[in-house]
Amino acid sequence: MNTKDKERNNPKIDLLQENSLEKIVGAKQSLAVPIEKAKAAIMYPPRGLHTLLLGGTGVGKSMFAELMYQYARETQVIDKEAPFIRFNCADYVDNPNLLIAQIFGVKKGAYTGADRDKDGLLKQADRGILFLDEIHRLSPQGQEMLFTYIDNGFFRPLGETENLIYVNVRIIAATTENPKSYLLHTFTRRIPMIITLPTLQERSLSERYSLIETFIKEESHRVGKSIYINKNSIISYLLYDCPNNIGQLRSDIQLGCAKAFLNYKSNTNSYLLINQGDLPNHVRKGILKIKEHRNEIDELLSSTYDVLRFSQKEQQIQLNYEKETIGEDFYNIIEEKINSLKKIGMDDQDINEILNIDIESHFEKYIGAITQRFRKDEINNIVDNEILIVVEEILLLAQKNLEKDFDEKIYFGLSFHLERSIERIKKREKIYNPKLNFIRINHEEEFLFAMKAAKIIDSKFNIETPVDEIGYLAMFFAADSYGENKEEEPKVGVIVAMHGKSTASSMVEVVNSLIGTEHVVSLDMPLTMKPQIMYEITKNKIQEIDKGKGVVMLVDMGSLTTFGDMIWEETGIEVRTIDMVSTPIVLDVCRKAIMGYSLDEIVDSFNKENLYSKGSVNKRVYKKDIIITACFTGEGSSKKIASIVKSKLNNENIDILPMNILDKKSFEDRVNNLKEKYTILAIVGTVGIQLEGIPFVSAIEILNNSGIETLNNIINEEEMYEKIGSSLKEHLVNIDGSVISKEAKALIRDIEKKLKVNVPLDVKMGITLHTCFLIDNLLSGVVLRKFEELEAFRNEYIDEMNLVKKCLRTMEVKYGILIGDNEIAYIVKLFIENNNSVQ
Repeated sequence: MNTKDKERNNPKIDLLQENSLEKIVGAKQSLAVPIEKAKAAIMYPPRGLHTLLLGGTGVGKSMFAELMYQYARETQVIDKEAPFIRFNCADYVDNPNLLIAQIFGVKKGAYTGADRDKDGLLKQADRGILFLDEIHRLSPQGQEMLFTYIDNGFFRPLGETENLIYVNVRIIAATTENPKSYLLHTFTRRIPMIITLPTLQERSLSERYSLIETFIKEESHRVGKSIYINKNSIISYLLYDCPNNIGQLRSDIQLGCAKAFLNYKSNTNSYLLINQGDLPNHVRKGILKIKEHRNEIDELLSSTYDVLRFSQKEQQIQLNYEKETIGEDFYNIIEEKINSLKKIGMDDQDINEILNIDIESHFEKYIGAITQRFRKDEINNIVDNEILIVVEEILLLAQKNLEKDFDEKIYFGLSFHLERSIERIKKREKIYNPKLNFIRINHEEEFLFAMKAAKIIDSKFNIETPVDEIGYLAMFFAADSYGENKEEEPKVGVIVAMHGKSTASSMVEVVNSLIGTEHVVSLDMPLTMKPQIMYEITKNKIQEIDKGKGVVMLVDMGSLTTFGDMIWEETGIEVRTIDMVSTPIVLDVCRKAIMGYSLDEIVDSFNKENLYSKGSVNKRVYKKDIIITACFTGEGSSKKIASIVKSKLNNENIDILPMNILDKKSFEDRVNNLKEKYTILAIVGTVGIQLEGIPFVSAIEILNNSGIETLNNIINEEEMYEKIGSSLKEHLVNIDGSVISKEAKALIRDIEKKLKVNVPLDVKMGITLHTCFLIDNLLSGVVLRKFEELEAFRNEYIDEMNLVKKCLRTMEVKYGILIGDNEIAYIVKLFIENNNSVQ
């Protein structure tokens, strides 16, 4: 055995030196036994013991596994360069083969799509540690393969029948499952070291206080300011019910700090203070338990003042922290929120709108957080000097081009951001800016300058800056538009009131966290509470939050559904109620309220269509094509016309429906009802009937065959739109081809009517394709082409352009876009130059 191997098997450990495991909060209290077990698992000769970590959500299993890895490196059990690979089995629970392939590797041809040999994580972790979270998600086959490795030190990749692979990997597995459950029986029997981590409830108040102190100091590092918190708020954090353990505690502290930071900014106070009012409602309730824990609290906080102060220890630590988090957050927060919103079933358009709100808020915090003025030699220790030189060059050019000054906050903020951005571009990591269209439209001058700045950056660092990143750069040059003193328009208030101790508050917490606001208010109604008491509480809260725009009340059921009208009548505040709510509905209402939608617009959007009803998302409804024949003289006449149309059309795919016109209003109502089930291609009648969106063909024209030609053209046109919709499905990124093609059809008919033109079918096809790709490109942030000699064309066709702009308004509102004059001019030109009616 060589010297290095001897050292590895008999590592020299400095017993007096504190290691990573011993620095963790609770190391000498509730975690003392888990830490001793962890040390034993790492040190046990010759190769340590595989370990299973047990504990509920948020107890810190991932962190504990990483500290075990750090301990193994510190004690030289593994090399300092040894890998630590983290993998969550739940990510692939719907595809057992892929899950096994990720861990053990795969041999070419093992399953469909396995077109090459691929190493698994177990092999990649050789001589290090593999952390498998949610291990109970592993299939029986995967479990057997894992146990084969644990027992024998070798394994076979998926699909391999001959060769064995030997590796030296320590397995640390983790699960939230009950250790007595059937699922975990085999794991607890086969994995030698079992470590159970305590819940937050099982840990002492002194430990919880240490955790609170740690998390508030983290936020102090983040914002660059000392954070003060009154004693009652500390007590609330110490005593409130926190079922999701340390993870939830950290999140709830961040929410409190964020609210305090907002107050600090808006009130221009010289200090950042967390009061009871800044705490989430479920946290605030913790102080109600003070009687049960009075002695412990007095002992713990006896030497503290009424207001406690937490601060970063020194400036250099704070600067390093900013470097690690502030640039990362800008991109990673967006990606995490997209994933969170997709998981609850929201479509891309609504996700974009929520992120549009959130990203502006995040940018404002990003700039606001950099409040201290640093000397250049200080920031030079953190950001590469070459980047600082480029930022100075760009800001000097911006001052000249945009005619405004940029303070040091912008200088440092842009420097931090640019360092992370360049790194991300070089690694070919995706950059996504959901606010791109808004920036391009509302900050056009800054966006154009950002394109110039991007060219300088590209030249200096040999990269190609994507258009999404150019949008982020423009936000820095438009920073005064995100000023802290901007006057905010009053918005519709939103209250969620539900039965149960924490049903409403939990839902509201999720919504406010995702959107980055505190706009939605929650009211929980315990089942023991009398409706009269809840009514008074609700009425008082509505009077408190109403800003003159009314209030939307979102409720689950029962007496809560009746409160809105009664409060409206009693107080004069307009209250509208939406019942049977879910988290996505609350998200959508909150989004619309923050964006400035009126009370009617918000409520009407849910009366017309519940976007999140079961099975409705992305589900296309196919409607039968019909032609209506109508006559004033009785149903018999309309049936005769129907018979003639059917025989002359000779198209089995289209039904002919005869109807009698008793009166115009009744007829319109019946036709509108039919639209829900059918696609109405045309109305054939003896007297002209003009209904919006439905062509009319005279019965006389049917008899002389010119009307049949018209109907065939309409049918061909309908088939064309169907084909376009189907073919575009694979080519559009942001929208459904079948939906947008139908909308394009309605748009073309509307424009033809407004401009009094008629374009041939092949031109309609071209306009449809153009419209579909136009909307998709705008949603993707693609820079569109310029219309040559726009001013001259606009002067000549100003009326036509205004009419087309009105026709496009519906699409702009639905997709949250703005179609500029360049594109409007191009559309007008297509219609005018291809008008059949003037030939």
